[in-house]
Amino acid sequence: MSPQDLAWYVGAFLLALAVLVVVHEMGHYLVARACNVKVLRFAFGFGKVIWMRRAGRDGTEWAVSVFPLGGYVKMLDEREAPVAADELHRAFNRQSVGRRSLIVAAGPAANFLLAIVLYWFLFMHGVTELKPRLGQPPAGTPAAMAGIAEGMTVRAVNGQAIATWQELRWESMRQALDKQALQIETINAQREIGVFRIAMDRFDLDELERDPLHLLGLVLYRPRLPAVVGRVLPGSAAAEAGFRAEDRVLSIDGKAIEHWGELAATAGAAAGRQLHFLIERDGARIEFPATPRLSEEAGRKLGRLGLSAKEGSGEAFEMTTVVSYGPLDSMTRSLNQTWDTSILSLRMMGRMLTGELSWKNLSGPVTIADYAGQSARLGPGYYLRFLALISISLGVLNLLPVPVLDGGHLMYYLVEFLKGGPVSERALEIGQQIGFALLALLMAFAFYNDITRLVSG
Repeated sequence: MSPQDLAWYVGAFLLALAVLVVVHEMGHYLVARACNVKVLRFAFGFGKVIWMRRAGRDGTEWAVSVFPLGGYVKMLDEREAPVAADELHRAFNRQSVGRRSLIVAAGPAANFLLAIVLYWFLFMHGVTELKPRLGQPPAGTPAAMAGIAEGMTVRAVNGQAIATWQELRWESMRQALDKQALQIETINAQREIGVFRIAMDRFDLDELERDPLHLLGLVLYRPRLPAVVGRVLPGSAAAEAGFRAEDRVLSIDGKAIEHWGELAATAGAAAGRQLHFLIERDGARIEFPATPRLSEEAGRKLGRLGLSAKEGSGEAFEMTTVVSYGPLDSMTRSLNQTWDTSILSLRMMGRMLTGELSWKNLSGPVTIADYAGQSARLGPGYYLRFLALISISLGVLNLLPVPVLDGGHLMYYLVEFLKGGPVSERALEIGQQIGFALLALLMAFAFYNDITRLVSG
């Protein structure tokens, strides 16, 4: 990876982290202020403070620290420092169980709200998506054995209407968790409707980190576009090699290239290996080498040059659809998307705890940074969708009943409400130790998975 690429990926990751952390802590801050609790500090990051200023009637410290991996809101609290008599009513620990619960729950709620707003905007603005048109399934895959053929377009899965490739992937993943058979309704070029059943009883959940559609043999249809370059991604392997828009690829390593699909397949299978290209540019033939860079797409390792095909083919336009809805319909869909994603996240966590789902599906900061960079390169819409997904994950994670997380504090408040008194200091101390140990274990798994992905290429 070039220094420019590294800077791009790190920048995209830090921007996402900053937005998610600030939104989360702002939820705590705003509800604390609404409950008349005094906020002493609003901090982004940990460690040495590199910027700070005081603002507001309470002189709240707004601070940025050197390590941008989180943040916190510090409130007036007798358990941390003596509180003046005239400010006791504004101390966090003096608030009712209900108010404390609202303040704590406001952080995750803010993350869910951010996801809802982002999805709402995307649904209204319109997002260009791939249609769920199927290519020829590889021999021996469940889709091939079910009788699915090239050119069919999926209309519904288990009664759920499908309009995009992303919706097909999402619905397949949901069914894969329960190993429920896929009932796929399709329509072909002759307008004939077909219904196919794909059994999932032998689906290996350990492979869920890869694309479930690929494992089932449901592959995207690839139109035979001319091998003419439409766009060269800045900073990509193709840009460094010298590719330009309108270049026509004639051959790779001496093998003739007839259409764009052959170019993509050859580059995809050659990550890190130098290829020799013969191209036609302005009537002249030019030769030069280019080395596809390693990229991960839906759990698969692929080579990427950073080229896109020239648009204009009617068949290419038929492969995409613009998904957009009115304000009210968009709001309904954004609420449903946020809810469904949250439930799926919880189900996957539950399957990991019971051993039904491999812990290798857990991603750490390196993988998240990779996805941040890739989505940012694809465009603002993809980056906002990535941001919404990570925001939901952060909200769900913080609501888990683990001490030191927001969900752990809410668990304590529930116990306090039921028993009519606060949890003992000893119980809080033990809970905190357990919570830190669990988080450390979780981070260890995540980093291990990141390192394994890097080492394996």
